[in-house]
Amino acid sequence: MTLSPSGFLRIGDRDLEYRMIGPQPSEAPTIVMLHEGLGAAALWGDFPQSLQAATGMGVFVYSRSGYGASTPAALPRPLDYMSREALDVLPAVLKAIGFRRGVLLGHSDGASIAAIYAGGSGDHRLRGVVLIAPHFIVEDVSVASIAEIRTAYKTTDLRTKLARWHRDVDNAFYGWNDAWLDPAFRRWDISDYLAYIRVPIAILQGEADQYGTSRQVEIAQEECYCPVDVTLIPQSGHSPHRETPELTLAAVSDFIRRILIVHEG
Repeated sequence: MTLSPSGFLRIGDRDLEYRMIGPQPSEAPTIVMLHEGLGAAALWGDFPQSLQAATGMGVFVYSRSGYGASTPAALPRPLDYMSREALDVLPAVLKAIGFRRGVLLGHSDGASIAAIYAGGSGDHRLRGVVLIAPHFIVEDVSVASIAEIRTAYKTTDLRTKLARWHRDVDNAFYGWNDAWLDPAFRRWDISDYLAYIRVPIAILQGEADQYGTSRQVEIAQEECYCPVDVTLIPQSGHSPHRETPELTLAAVSDFIRRILIVHEG
């Protein structure tokens, strides 16, 4: 299929909004971007355009169910929702867009989804994985920050701000927040997938990340048999692509260009 610059994909009973920037998947390698737990296609800002210009690859961005203008999710989300997104939904998305080869780039929840897919699918089309502020286990700092943002959602203008980006803002917020704050979620652990990833990984983490510590990076270094490039970004918190976009773009685009030289020549 030929993808329009923006539109919706019908995946099962869901309509997922998307943006396609640059060459089609049939014409060039594609970067598929997976947003954070409160993100959406639009919340990447101009980072996808900058990434396309820096790499020459096509960039495909979509909003998962419950986010942006996509179909709302059934609540409460199951506590294994990231595994379901990685192993059930993402393969259908890649098939629908005609994905042939390329890179997954995920942020936060999206990085966890990318890691699960890379380790659990054995997809020979993947050339590499970029993980921005990934979670492989649940840390105390994550739960504390997520509890704080719940209070802010109820008592400040945060809900109004998020409503600019999400058709059903309560569906987006509580689908994510309720899952992470469920006591049973403290046992969530996807580190086993890391040993099965067979392509290079780039991990980017802000040194002031309020949702995770360097333990997440250490887990990847301990568990992975594939090359792991780590970039710690100073003066950045949980969203380096928004807080320090030039440094983040340089690190991501350099990694992608290096791994593509091996495959594309």
